[in-house]
Amino acid sequence: MKFALGQAVLRTEDPRLLTGRGRYTDDFILPQLAHAYVLRSPHAHAQIRAVDIRAAQQLPGVLAVLTGEDWAAEKFGAPQPTIPRQRRDGSPMFVPPRPALVKNRALLVGDPVAFVVAETIDLAKDAAERIAVEYEPLPSVTAAEAALLDNAPRLWQECRDNECFFFTLGDRRAVEAAFARADHVTRLKLVFNRVTAATMEPRGCIGKWDDRLGRFTLYVGTQRPHTTRADLARRILHIPETQLRVVAGEVGGSFGMKGGHYPEYALALWAARKIGRPVKWIAERGEGMLTDDHDRDHVSEAELALDRDGHFLALRVRNVSNIGAYLAPGGIISPTMHLGGLAGTYTTPAIYVEVSAVFTNTTSIGPYRGSGRPEASYVVERLIDNAAREIGIDRAELRRRNTVPANAMPFKTGLVYTLDCGEFGQNLDRALDMSDYAGFERRRDEARRRGKLRGIGFANIIEQTSQAQGETVMVRIDSGGTVTVIPGSISHGQGHETMYKILLSNRLGLDEAAIRVAHSDTDLAPDGGGTYASRTAVLGGSAAAMAADKIIAKARKIAAHAMEAAEADIEFSGGIFCVAGTDRVISLPEVAQAAYMPSRLPPGLETGLYEVASFSPEIPNFPNGCHVCEVEIDPETGATQMLRYTVVDDVGTVINRLTLAGQIHGGIAQGIGQAFSEHLVYDKQSGQLLSGSLMDYGLPRAGEVPFFATDENPVPTKTNPLGVKGAGEAGNVGALAAIMNAVVDALSPLGVGHIDMPATPEKVWRAISAARHPDGR
Repeated sequence: MKFALGQAVLRTEDPRLLTGRGRYTDDFILPQLAHAYVLRSPHAHAQIRAVDIRAAQQLPGVLAVLTGEDWAAEKFGAPQPTIPRQRRDGSPMFVPPRPALVKNRALLVGDPVAFVVAETIDLAKDAAERIAVEYEPLPSVTAAEAALLDNAPRLWQECRDNECFFFTLGDRRAVEAAFARADHVTRLKLVFNRVTAATMEPRGCIGKWDDRLGRFTLYVGTQRPHTTRADLARRILHIPETQLRVVAGEVGGSFGMKGGHYPEYALALWAARKIGRPVKWIAERGEGMLTDDHDRDHVSEAELALDRDGHFLALRVRNVSNIGAYLAPGGIISPTMHLGGLAGTYTTPAIYVEVSAVFTNTTSIGPYRGSGRPEASYVVERLIDNAAREIGIDRAELRRRNTVPANAMPFKTGLVYTLDCGEFGQNLDRALDMSDYAGFERRRDEARRRGKLRGIGFANIIEQTSQAQGETVMVRIDSGGTVTVIPGSISHGQGHETMYKILLSNRLGLDEAAIRVAHSDTDLAPDGGGTYASRTAVLGGSAAAMAADKIIAKARKIAAHAMEAAEADIEFSGGIFCVAGTDRVISLPEVAQAAYMPSRLPPGLETGLYEVASFSPEIPNFPNGCHVCEVEIDPETGATQMLRYTVVDDVGTVINRLTLAGQIHGGIAQGIGQAFSEHLVYDKQSGQLLSGSLMDYGLPRAGEVPFFATDENPVPTKTNPLGVKGAGEAGNVGALAAIMNAVVDALSPLGVGHIDMPATPEKVWRAISAARHPDGR
């Protein structure tokens, strides 16, 4: 079957994945495989006075027991952030050391203290129980704002105020001047609940040492194999990259969480070299909840200034971001890398934001789907809704008055972004029409007669994607005419195999069955930035198309030689070369056969039909859209039911309509989780994680997810050859704001102006009770 762009194509990888034939990290079985368990600190903050491993070492079947003392003796390195930030005095941000095994002090519950390797995982656990660790508990702090108090416990002696960095962006003077002349100012304090990815496949790895070749192999679920290799080899193990191979296999979900390095990866490799056998470590669910990078966890104080006609004059935001006990390499992203999203799709001329990133005795944060983008949209869209109520303008109309018109492109926003294209007003109007916004008040009245509270919320969204690091793809046609695609990116649920098959089937005119995608191995792909930030269709897709074009150009020379015609007279379409104006033709598979036979090639042309292309525009594109959500609340219980959800999205050229819908649906579902139930809660006194299992951490259930009505309003971008914009995070970017605007709208007749996520039944019920009984009775 031949594919064309924009069709709804079933994912070709799904049959193996849905029938249990995928190969994930835990499915790799190597000869003489040993198993590892990590002994972790039970304290949020404690001095480690002594670690006695003798009883563990004496247990039969135990192969190694490694401690922080052992790690320090090796003089290994540590992962480092690549994005510079500064403290308030202009000095570089404080980057604390993060050993794979702590030696003198534990800084969070779950800090790794010892690495136990044994013949079986149960033996490793038994041995870990025999390790005697003498702890001296210390005071801890887990909340962002509390970490900045004068009497807060200090995590690092070198950072006495707990502030890792202080970041500002925008024109402060222009914003202050705009606020001074504003006719109205809307203010909100918003608290973002800490969340985790909770992927279907937990983190895990297998470290292997080949003494014959003097080379490591790491089998690991990662979304960035080449970056993982570079970080481990150069920064931690201090070896050449050629001495480390990274094999990812299938990756059972990531959402950004598996994008960076974790201590267990280096530990497994180190232990494998020590015992001369492969070492496997697989996180248990509770262990993953505790130690996987978390995200969000910000406190925002935001203000929107408007003139008497409702035009936005300025936006001012102050954020405190909880980055955890250590600064993870990706810990800078959510707090600072997507603040341009605060401009939204609006003409706000002046924006200023401050970010204070603070250390606490919690797990480090890293990217999670959207990674700063959902937070930015949430801030501005919640402000707009409240502003509309305060000044008495319809919420949709207030947005229309301030929306960037399509004829203003390219448009320089009030913060960072220069938008290249988009029809934002049309997105809003189509989404409101699809959701019957005009008839909402009738539905609200009907719900009120039933004793229910009904609300509708919407959010215009925009995000920046796909500009950094580039992507490389090799396309190879063998002598039989079949194609192998080797991308540097990797799928962790997005359907990349199908995407590459669609692109190359469309470009080369070949049946998808003749196209194979080989990925997930740094020994195969020459380079790759990885899969994150909605970038693969843009960067990897463009690189694949460019490589295919190079192949067609070379094949045209061979076809011209074979048909004894001028190269300029050769036309290519649908996998066939023909001489213009004649019936002489030769197929691409026939040309491929000739390409490997020197006697059939024109003079000076090398054998083979394979090309490599890289695409690195360093110019972002801007997916955008509008989300509309309708909810109903039972005031007696506080339970919220989502009734309808509508999305109009602009992701540029659509490659696969089916997987686009899947990406949007999945992102919204994760937004539903954060809006209503997901929350990593730490005990304020002990620093213990209280929601560290799926019994306590509220992932959304299928029954809580409504039907999604989706439509597309594609405006192709000129920033890449395909005209595509990133789609992987769009659902999540709009969901938080649309859902919570709907919840607050339902509560607004009672005088409730805001409620923080997650909007649990208890929290909603308490808000209703407080509104009805302000005197507390």
